[in-house]
Amino acid sequence: MQIDFDLNPKDLESKLTDFWKLSGQKIIDIEKNYDSSNGAPVFTINGKYSSRGWTEWTEGFQYGSALLQFEATGDEQFLKIGKDNTVNKMGSHLTHIGVHDHGFNNISTYGNLLRFMNDGLIPYNEWEAEYYKMALKVSGTVQGARWTDTKDGGYIYSFNGPHSLFVDTIRSVRILMLSHFMGHQFKGENDQIISLLERGIKHIMATAKYNVYYNEGRDKYDEWGRTAHECIFNVNDGNFRSPNAQQGFSGFTTWTRGLSWAVCGFAEELEFFQKVPESAFPEAYPKAVLIALLKKGAKATCDFFIENTAKDGIPYWDTGAPNLYKLGDYKAVDSNPYNDFEPIDSTAAAIAAQGLLRLGKILNDDKYTKAGLTSARALLGSPYISEETGHQGILLHSIYHEPNGWDNVPTGQKIACHESSMWGDYHMRELAIYIDKMIKDKPDYAFFNCLEDFRNK
Repeated sequence: MQIDFDLNPKDLESKLTDFWKLSGQKIIDIEKNYDSSNGAPVFTINGKYSSRGWTEWTEGFQYGSALLQFEATGDEQFLKIGKDNTVNKMGSHLTHIGVHDHGFNNISTYGNLLRFMNDGLIPYNEWEAEYYKMALKVSGTVQGARWTDTKDGGYIYSFNGPHSLFVDTIRSVRILMLSHFMGHQFKGENDQIISLLERGIKHIMATAKYNVYYNEGRDKYDEWGRTAHECIFNVNDGNFRSPNAQQGFSGFTTWTRGLSWAVCGFAEELEFFQKVPESAFPEAYPKAVLIALLKKGAKATCDFFIENTAKDGIPYWDTGAPNLYKLGDYKAVDSNPYNDFEPIDSTAAAIAAQGLLRLGKILNDDKYTKAGLTSARALLGSPYISEETGHQGILLHSIYHEPNGWDNVPTGQKIACHESSMWGDYHMRELAIYIDKMIKDKPDYAFFNCLEDFRNK
């Protein structure tokens, strides 16, 4: 990436105004025309949202998008869409024992609504607030129960099963923090109290140790900041066995959306734990140790993103994609989603840009702040923002599962491109909200703003 150190949040203001106008049109189109009986919308095919049965991890992004649209514009029709759908359709996600995605679905909906009350965007109603809190408490507990012990800790296992640690879950683990700091008790056999905070910390530590590389000689492919999508453990003895990939090219290459989850997740958890008092941490996991680990993970993954991304700040889907070499020195030129060889993943940029901005503020380091703004500027313009009235997505050139060939290749193209995804659209809106608040000098958008004791003020 060629970082533009002269770029400021204010420079993106007019692009954001245009973005929110288009965004609202897309949300209304989906609400009116998408058939929810087919399952949650996942990605577009020729511009129309479709479902893809694997796990139900995107429905919260659909309704969360409407809530963010309300936050940005004050238009209450979007509050109604988000609120009504959350109440009527999101209940099953609170008790879904088969996924590692609780922090995605339920913070995007119940968490945003509770945050709105704390921020004064909607009237505070005690019973309504308690409803949102109870949802988050339950969701965090169900997520925390999805647990595998290891030789040196443990982790929340992925939908693949107890042997599988996904890098994605570094962002979903937030739901355990909310549940814990809302005072919820997770009880097991014989009424044993299981600390959700401790499980969350152990998961963060496992992700930092096994999914992230630090150029410390771990294997031949150890490089500062690269990530493995999945880590495999022997559940019989708790030992680590190998890196792997589900949606990336291999366990020894870096799937860039997995990298972006780490970029954003480490930065968010660092931001949160800095606010938590030392006395709240378990004795075995001192605050200073965790802060140092989060800083290392955040800096490493952010550095890798910056070094392995096209000039304009948008990455290809995997840094080891087999035909990437045919593009030549792709990092020296702007990204090209319509090339003949390997897809772009714009969603990785939208997710990572938010993490870069957060880390830049935490460390007071312009490199990360300006890198986040550089990616955001590219995403807010052509060819990434969809201005087509018939296209239901807002962020173009998303990739879901390149190895499985799930993504649409439009007529006349050789690779998947020009489509959107529900997670990409949502995270693009989160990024826009974050930059909006930077421009207006408002308190930062953060998941923990639904916790009254820790929220940004």
